[in-house]
Amino acid sequence: MKLGTRNSPLALAQTQLVVSALKAKFPVIEIETITIQTSGDRFQGERIADAGGKALFVKEIEEALLKNEIDFAVHSLKDLPGFLPDDLTLCCYPKREDPRDCFLSKKFSSFEELPKAAKVGTTSPRRKAQLLKLRPDLKIEPIRGNVETRLKKLETENFDAIILAAAGLRRLGRENVVTQYFEPDVLIPAVGQGVLGIEIRKVDERLKAFLSSALNDETTALTARAERAFLAACGGDCYTPLAGYAWIENEALYMMAGLGNTEGTKFVRSQRSSKLDQPEKLGETLAKEVLNALTSHKTS
Repeated sequence: MKLGTRNSPLALAQTQLVVSALKAKFPVIEIETITIQTSGDRFQGERIADAGGKALFVKEIEEALLKNEIDFAVHSLKDLPGFLPDDLTLCCYPKREDPRDCFLSKKFSSFEELPKAAKVGTTSPRRKAQLLKLRPDLKIEPIRGNVETRLKKLETENFDAIILAAAGLRRLGRENVVTQYFEPDVLIPAVGQGVLGIEIRKVDERLKAFLSSALNDETTALTARAERAFLAACGGDCYTPLAGYAWIENEALYMMAGLGNTEGTKFVRSQRSSKLDQPEKLGETLAKEVLNALTSHKTS
């Protein structure tokens, strides 16, 4: 079997987790990992937004799937747009890693200790909008590159702090650099943050059953479906300040979500719950609420 993935250290670490899980269930399976450089990996800065946004990080991988050059792909779910190509589908979701965002600093022991006008590094509009709602005085500056590059820039570019996803740090064995974790109700995570999505061709029903039997975590699947329904209904990508996090509690599905304007000056949020068998409805309902609230915010 041929597995397609991006060629970054984090993507390869995530892929190895999937390969290990498959081999634990099916010891004789042979899997060849095909690394694919995506358009998103080649672009830098604002050019990504101008050239197509989030889809650029999966474009070439999905093309390889459609051409039968690979059998399945492993993605960071937060990299996937709300809508997939018609002939492709997400067949399963391994157990979610820590969904939280992290505060990293060499100078301060917590977010609350940051002085006025502190320089904080993040390229995420979602993080920027929420951080400025918490602390309007902060100077939010873009910081790009893979995890190790950003950790170096924390020191070399005089940031007071940077914000990264806990999942990536944990999968790379670098959680030791975390200064503080943001709880989801303080900084709502990105849709799919900490989740891996396994993408296949829709016609490959036997492959879907095979992969799901070894990889799928039902709780993760339900919450991911709610979050992705929210993303699709909002029509957002990684350049929209959009956040969504779902969880299961007391036999019910809960979700908190937020949406901001493109300028990053407004951010509205909401929370709802539903029955476990209605994840898409929950995500769509929350999308309507935050879209309406943001529109009201703009006109008020």
